[in-house]
Amino acid sequence: MYGWIWRHLPGNAWVRATISLVLVLAAVFVLFQYVFPWAEPLLPFNDVTVDGAGAAR
Repeated sequence: MYGWIWRHLPGNAWVRATISLVLVLAAVFVLFQYVFPWAEPLLPFNDVTVDGAGAAR
């Protein structure tokens, strides 16, 4: 898959590397701004089952 993307990008190796970096940064931005906030309420990270019984004092 990455080879296919690399072959279809225009320019020489430096231009392709720059475009690839921009594409990766855009994907990370979209994930952090839209996908992760949407999915966060659906994930069980806040379901904590630790109680105070047996805690060392």
